[in-house]
Amino acid sequence: MMLRWRKSTGIAIQLLAARAFKTSPPAAAVSRLVNTCPTMSSTTAMPASAASANTAFATATTATENPLLRSWSDQPFRLPPFESITASHFEPALEASMEAHILDLEAIASSSANDFDSILGAYDRAGALLSKVSAVYGNYISSLNTPEMQSVQTKMAPILSRHNSKCYNIPGLFAKIEELHNMKEDMLAKGTWNAEQVRLAERVYIAFVRMGAKLNEEEKKEYADIKAELAALQTNFMQNVLKDEEEWEMILTAEDMEGCPPDLISAARQAAIDRNHEAAADAHIITLGRSLVEPFLTYSTRRDLRKRAFEAWTSRGELSKERDNLSIATKILRLRKRQAQLMNHPSFAHYQTEDTMAQTPENVLELLTNVWARAKDAANRERSMMEAFLAERGEELDGGIQAWDWRYYAERVRQANYNFDESELKPYLSLDAVTNALFAVSNKLYGLKYVKREDVKAYHPDVNVYEVRRNKKSNNSDEEDELVALFLHDNFARPHKSSGAWMSEYRSQTKNLGEGMDPVEAIPIVSNNNNFAKGSASTLLSYDDGITLFHEAGHGHHGMLSDATYGTLASTSVLRDFVELPSQLMEHWFSEPSVLREHAKHFETGESVPEDLLRRLKAAQLFNEGFATVEYTACALLDIAIHSLPDYDDDFDISKFEKEFLEEHGMPQGIVMRHRPAHFAHLFASSGYAAGYYVYQCRAQVLDNDVFAAFEETGNVFDAETAERCRRFIYSSGNTVAPQQLFRSFRGRDPDISFFLKNRGLIN
Repeated sequence: MMLRWRKSTGIAIQLLAARAFKTSPPAAAVSRLVNTCPTMSSTTAMPASAASANTAFATATTATENPLLRSWSDQPFRLPPFESITASHFEPALEASMEAHILDLEAIASSSANDFDSILGAYDRAGALLSKVSAVYGNYISSLNTPEMQSVQTKMAPILSRHNSKCYNIPGLFAKIEELHNMKEDMLAKGTWNAEQVRLAERVYIAFVRMGAKLNEEEKKEYADIKAELAALQTNFMQNVLKDEEEWEMILTAEDMEGCPPDLISAARQAAIDRNHEAAADAHIITLGRSLVEPFLTYSTRRDLRKRAFEAWTSRGELSKERDNLSIATKILRLRKRQAQLMNHPSFAHYQTEDTMAQTPENVLELLTNVWARAKDAANRERSMMEAFLAERGEELDGGIQAWDWRYYAERVRQANYNFDESELKPYLSLDAVTNALFAVSNKLYGLKYVKREDVKAYHPDVNVYEVRRNKKSNNSDEEDELVALFLHDNFARPHKSSGAWMSEYRSQTKNLGEGMDPVEAIPIVSNNNNFAKGSASTLLSYDDGITLFHEAGHGHHGMLSDATYGTLASTSVLRDFVELPSQLMEHWFSEPSVLREHAKHFETGESVPEDLLRRLKAAQLFNEGFATVEYTACALLDIAIHSLPDYDDDFDISKFEKEFLEEHGMPQGIVMRHRPAHFAHLFASSGYAAGYYVYQCRAQVLDNDVFAAFEETGNVFDAETAERCRRFIYSSGNTVAPQQLFRSFRGRDPDISFFLKNRGLIN
């Protein structure tokens, strides 16, 4: 089985939407693409003094019928007019809305008033038009990134970055922000401001400082140049990975699929059809999509084909000489080093961790090393079990167990030692069944109800749109409920869609609406993207796929249950090492036997999953956790190490650094990093998770296992009182309170790592 976080680590690089434009760059909304000014809220209005300017832009461009700039009042719930949008609309819409955004900020800077709402309240509302446009843009270049969109993205990335820098350098704006920040404690003591207003003043001020507001003019220019160049390089990096994933394929015959379960054979055949190989009746295709290549590595009896697939999969970003991601990554590292120097930090790792719960790279390393030695021991024990399995059967492998063998022999050992074959479980985990399980858990914990809207069209036919509703707080009747959110579910892999899984938003929750705005604009529009291999009949998920679907829904709940006054502090706009808590916490309910008993139904017969199969699943669950923990932790260790280097000289070679670093740390034979540098998008397709990849395990996993233990301690994992506290302190508070305090408010103490270590099988 896989670690709960494993299948979801593709998430963060793509999690972009309006949140990417908030004052505090959202941890779950890392943009590899935009990095523009984070003061905009897709749900908030511009200051009244700038309203006429925004109206003028919208009116002027309405004549050109640009659907991104005209009113969306004729759309259900003011959703984007997807059917009218083309790639050609984005550049003029972004240009017009950026100009309007600057006018918003200049109006604040020149305002004679200096009260909270005139400055910080207006700042939170600023840039509504740009936020609306950029939210669609961000989602398209993740989910529908056609060649036309890629051209727009390449051109706009540095332009948007320049806009981002300009936002922090509006004459007079930072002076007003700083003045309010300096009086925040006095205003709280007087009762003039509440705690959330103090938090907003603090987070906005920190964002300005971290973006260079205190630098001199020459340094500000250099900082802006660095950010623009980074935006271009990071965009290029991600497009290279996407191109490799789109182009590479391994065409096989039915005979070549020997050992693979029927659902994988069906998905490989469907991939052949989708890639226009349907004329060859026997054609099956393995792509570099994780939902195809990992099962193939697990079940294929053909070692030569496993090797071919594995080597291509782990070489994404360097499959073509024209797409050299390693040189791009080196340039990115050098620019980040200079960025950190300008901010008076010895390394980019120090700059990044300063505004996290960990605070320093040294604290991160302490967390990681607490796990690394235990994980290596566990992985080596697993390797010994596989070697014993081979010896018992008289099998010999040339060179021993290699990286393309590990999954295959781990599965054979699992079947032999635990009598568990995951292919037995998959018929009970159809996409429909797992989605129904998710919605039922969401309802049982937080009272959410999902109403599918067949009549509402999204940007692709595969996307399902739901109203998310719950009973009104003042009325316990089932007859009256209220709209909480809109939920877009985009589950299938396809061309021009980024790999991995992620959550994003087209609109974020807020209560800070401008005068005359439609109340529906306070309602979040949340999107979950997965990359499941579409079956020809029914789509069957692996156990890890089910974990992934629940993980992304956890992020989705963070957006849907958000209850902040100010959009800047809402939803996923939290510190990096808190953002994965809501997502990884939700994963626990998928593995609950009671949930599987009720919802895991055979896709053909409708029969419930056998009790014996659930017992065998549980018995086998911790096997191969050492491998999974090593595969991840190696990435996190290398991330923090490479971003802590004092310099990157002309001879710096990332591949050499990777090889020597892993040898120095005793990387077990037969395991490679889950994300090698040339396709490590968390690190090089954006700056969001650079020197921050540790958050998936050594922070968030500690937190989520501890939080779930609170449910278990009640004797009922659906305990209503615990669920309400979880909603309040984990899912609804956003960044209105410091994350350390939110955890203490829920648990009554600081986090305890023992729950994580025990659940990973790393301690008894």
